[in-house]
Amino acid sequence: MAFLELKNLSISYGIAPVLSDVSIQVGAGEIVTILGANGAGKTTMLRAISGLLHPSAGEIWFDGSPLHRLAPEQIVRQGVVHVPEGRRIFPGLTVRENLLMGASNRAKLSRRQIEQDADEMLKLFPEIAPFSNSLGWTLSGGQQQMLAVARGLMAQPKLLLLDEPSLGLAPVIVQNLFAAIRQIHARGVTILLVEQNANIALSVATRGYVLETGSVTVSGTPDELKKNDEIRHAYLGGKGDKILHQ
Repeated sequence: MAFLELKNLSISYGIAPVLSDVSIQVGAGEIVTILGANGAGKTTMLRAISGLLHPSAGEIWFDGSPLHRLAPEQIVRQGVVHVPEGRRIFPGLTVRENLLMGASNRAKLSRRQIEQDADEMLKLFPEIAPFSNSLGWTLSGGQQQMLAVARGLMAQPKLLLLDEPSLGLAPVIVQNLFAAIRQIHARGVTILLVEQNANIALSVATRGYVLETGSVTVSGTPDELKKNDEIRHAYLGGKGDKILHQ
């Protein structure tokens, strides 16, 4: 049984379909990446999984239970945490306070334990550790992205949804961020990664899917995706070869 399964998922904005009959599976312990152009439906898929959008048809199952009828806060309590595109750092809060807010679903834990978890996140992301008492919004874009991921990890997810984590970041920062993602995965967290940078996404993924105008067109292992000629037509309007093999 799949850890996460989307079954014939369809979503529309008004009368405009965004996802059409999409089915994907994510096994426990995998990193599965979703590739595709802007507007392909990648972010919509993650928003549906996290309960921010409701499907017009189809089902979402996680760890043997349906998610598609649950509210976002219930889904977080199930162990599904969404780090959205755009970082969304809480203004007016320090880096450490942002981290502590990420543990708001863990009310039964002591303050001491949550503080210890925050210390662990600062070790995992040493680039933000010196700024623990600085306002989160004063960090660089790359540091804010690391803070957003660290804040998501404070909820102790079983499944982490990452939406375009490399967007707008310098290459060296992207490498550092994805090194941390590998460490997160090594700790046993299953990851569903939406990413336009196919090179970096496929370097960490165990499998991948390509979305084109709301439908899955190609799927396979990273090697299969890189070698499959169809991806040149299905990914970014024929630019896939340049991106996948640069």
